[in-house]
Amino acid sequence: MSKLAVVLFNLGGPDGPDAVRPFLENLFKDPAIITLPGIVRIPLAKFIAARRAETAKANYAIMGGGSPLLPETLKQARALEASLTEADSSRETRVFISMRYWKPFAAQTAKEVAAFAPDEIVLLPLYPQFSTTTTASSLNDWDQAYRGPGKVRAVCCYPTEPGLTDAHAKLIRQTWEQAGKPANVRLLFSAHGLPEKIIEAGDPYQAQIQATAQAVAMRLPELTDWSVCYQSRVGRLKWIGPSTDDEIRRAGAEGKGVLISPIAFVSEHVETLVELDHEYAELAGQVGCAPYLRAPTPSTEPAFIRALTRATTQALGRNSEVAPHGAWRCPETYGKCACRYGARGAAA
Repeated sequence: MSKLAVVLFNLGGPDGPDAVRPFLENLFKDPAIITLPGIVRIPLAKFIAARRAETAKANYAIMGGGSPLLPETLKQARALEASLTEADSSRETRVFISMRYWKPFAAQTAKEVAAFAPDEIVLLPLYPQFSTTTTASSLNDWDQAYRGPGKVRAVCCYPTEPGLTDAHAKLIRQTWEQAGKPANVRLLFSAHGLPEKIIEAGDPYQAQIQATAQAVAMRLPELTDWSVCYQSRVGRLKWIGPSTDDEIRRAGAEGKGVLISPIAFVSEHVETLVELDHEYAELAGQVGCAPYLRAPTPSTEPAFIRALTRATTQALGRNSEVAPHGAWRCPETYGKCACRYGARGAAA
């Protein structure tokens, strides 16, 4: 019986208050996040982490002291493992988790995968939209860690995968219907933001976010008023926009409510459970934006698990080391897109 290892990539999150500061240090010392030489970047990461640790701890305290991201990802891993086994019981399939900034780190997971001794490996990011700051960083991290057997293929992105967009559309519609189908709401597709300079350097993230939002909106003819916006801005650099908070203010000024879909997130974590559910909900109340609704992330929605299953099986059937799942290809202007270069690390 052949063996298949699927490695799910995600950012990770602190599992308790004591992990918050080292988690932040790991995040900010990543050269994909702060593009400075290590002699500057590492002390700067420690400084930023120290300044933000207490605020971050307060946010995680709202969720019980730590991030729910790993438990959420474990559920997705088990669901995907069952789906892949059902699709092909002639091979032994195991799904592993590799987090970028907190446990389980790539080094630990790489040892577990090597001990499993797979014939084939599929690297599958839980970031549907490719970015140099997420997928490329995780792929490079894995390359440095893994020294075991198995033919490796990576999925770089899947922004318009029908299962992904169907899951988002279903959850948005359910949220809207449960609220009584209010007519005065604007659908906001909220994604984590990035500095403009990263996009200008050829990162395809913003184009892929727009593509996902467009594909989901096409499935929701009852909600024609929609826009894309970006959350989680930090630092002094100019970020892509419009910002989610500005869009909430605009809706309030126009006498509208909002229904927010976390379009770049597939699991609940601090950006959804705190930033969206608390901070932006409070802002909506202050500016008269009502109702304020928030759709869940896809999590283990069956359509999304089917999307991950298809992405895995399609990857096994190709020769290229890195490629997108489905029909998506980035425009030529995005020179740091792995799906155009077809090589891991092209976006680094």
